[in-house]
Amino acid sequence: MMFSYISAEKRVPRDHPLRRIREWTDRALQELSSKFDELYAQNGRPSIAPEKLLRALLVQVLYSVRSERSLMEALDYNLLYRWFVGLQMDEEVWDVTVFTKNRERLLEGNIAQEFLEAIVKQAGEKGLLSEEHFTVDGTMIEAWASRKSFQEKKERPERGTGSGGRMTLRDTHESSSDPEARLYKKSAAGEARPSFLAHLVTENRHGLIVKSCVTQSGTREEAQAALAMLGEMLQEGKVSWAKAEPKEITVGGDKGYQKKEFIEGLRALDIVPHIAEYVRSLPQWPNCLTASEREHRGFAISQKKRKLIEKNFGWIKFAAGFWKTKLRGRRRVGWAFDLSAAAMNLVRLVTLLPCDA
Repeated sequence: MMFSYISAEKRVPRDHPLRRIREWTDRALQELSSKFDELYAQNGRPSIAPEKLLRALLVQVLYSVRSERSLMEALDYNLLYRWFVGLQMDEEVWDVTVFTKNRERLLEGNIAQEFLEAIVKQAGEKGLLSEEHFTVDGTMIEAWASRKSFQEKKERPERGTGSGGRMTLRDTHESSSDPEARLYKKSAAGEARPSFLAHLVTENRHGLIVKSCVTQSGTREEAQAALAMLGEMLQEGKVSWAKAEPKEITVGGDKGYQKKEFIEGLRALDIVPHIAEYVRSLPQWPNCLTASEREHRGFAISQKKRKLIEKNFGWIKFAAGFWKTKLRGRRRVGWAFDLSAAAMNLVRLVTLLPCDA
């Protein structure tokens, strides 16, 4: 046949889950249109439309495409991908170098975090988010570097970051592949690897991600990142999607957050800590909760809901391919993690709302 009059729109089944994801995505992109206008100049050479660029990156996350070069190859022949991104049947696919350079522009505008917030806002409008009960957790993301890449620094700081100013490995050595990556292990039995720490805050009703970030690896970073995210979320004592004043806000977490500074930080934010406790309180592992916090009526429920955040980490690491990042630098890794968190929410929203409510 020389001509075909069937569009990609007709090729995609009506009940395909990507149709629902496209609807949620387009609503979020509509909210970001003014932000895109700030990033893109009105004159000069034409660039890749930011909406198409972001949809293409979502395809990479949703379908576990291992690289942007493979993504461009798939966009050339996969009609489903073409339809989702918004490419016409005879439209030429972008060069991978041009695609990568345009992605950097979205990085400068912090678009991934704002895209996640736009998805969270839509979920809040549908009544899918808890306004009072949340969970925090962190996980280790292996960096795009090896242990052999760590070399001694030419210039050392006068005072180390260890206890009492003690010099630690991060003060004396850094990776030549990714200077921001640090050797770190989550458990005493594990192997120290070049890594970053990724953090999430989820609500306890359906386990949807409401906040995410990436920090350098370290023993204090998990608690500090959680407090920072919770502080950004709570505006005048309540979350942005709350329809009424909350009675009380609770936050659950594992034993890794059973630290005096973190517990006191939660109390300063008027948050009731529901942090798992050690079986035996020892000087090196103290339990910091008060009797009223420990016996709170929602404590057991918060601990039961903790597994929902682990499911998010599992999907992001294995389905989205984030067990080892392919990017270098904390800012780039954080941007990709925020986008993966937004993609995880979109997958969950298709299940929770198969059709418009």
